Amino acid sequence: MRFVFFHPGKIRKKSRNSRNFAKGKSYVRSMSNLPVETIVFDLGGVLIDWNPRYLYKKIFTTEEDVDHFLEHVCTSEWNTLQDAGRSLFEATEWLVAQHPEWEKHIRLYYGRWEEMLGGTIDETVEILEALKNLGKHRIFALTNWSGETFPIALERYDFFRHFEGIVVSGDEKVIKPDPAIYQILLDRYGVNPSTAIFIDDSLKNVKGAAQVGIRGIHFRSPMQLREELADLL
Repeated sequence: MRFVFFHPGKIRKKSRNSRNFAKGKSYVRSMSNLPVETIVFDLGGVLIDWNPRYLYKKIFTTEEDVDHFLEHVCTSEWNTLQDAGRSLFEATEWLVAQHPEWEKHIRLYYGRWEEMLGGTIDETVEILEALKNLGKHRIFALTNWSGETFPIALERYDFFRHFEGIVVSGDEKVIKPDPAIYQILLDRYGVNPSTAIFIDDSLKNVKGAAQVGIRGIHFRSPMQLREELADLL
């Protein structure tokens, strides 16, 4: 009998924070077929709806201006270095020096960072809570996130209490998909990679987990995640 951890008749409609992805199987299998003992969640894009566009749509008058600024000034590559441990002060001052004409807008990135948080992805939080209530699995989080901004999210969202432990890239000075960050979680919490599953909305991060022997699910929607977990658990 296939394991089902939710009641099909109680699936809620999508919240405004959920994303509409195509369905389909997407998990990366490792060599292990052992029962799952540990489930590791990514945060941004899986449980938390974070997007700098939420802030800059308030600042700029057109979508084109927002696109230009985030593609050429405060880029995702620039933000990733903060996830890897660079200080917000150093990052901001460096970027202002590169683009002095955008100084005001650059300083807003971390000055009003909280406005980039769009809320929780409610259906995924429901899955997390259902797994926690079952009490059959250890549950962790592994996130690429600045160590300076992460405490804001930690204080804001109640679901963090469900995690046995959380590994934050900004604190560790290493980011996914580097195998080293997955190994930090395995070693710190005594997790057997052969009995673990990692959930992330980035396929390259799922593949990074596979390099250390962790099975993965490439998250595309809460419904797709429910279906794949039901197949694996």
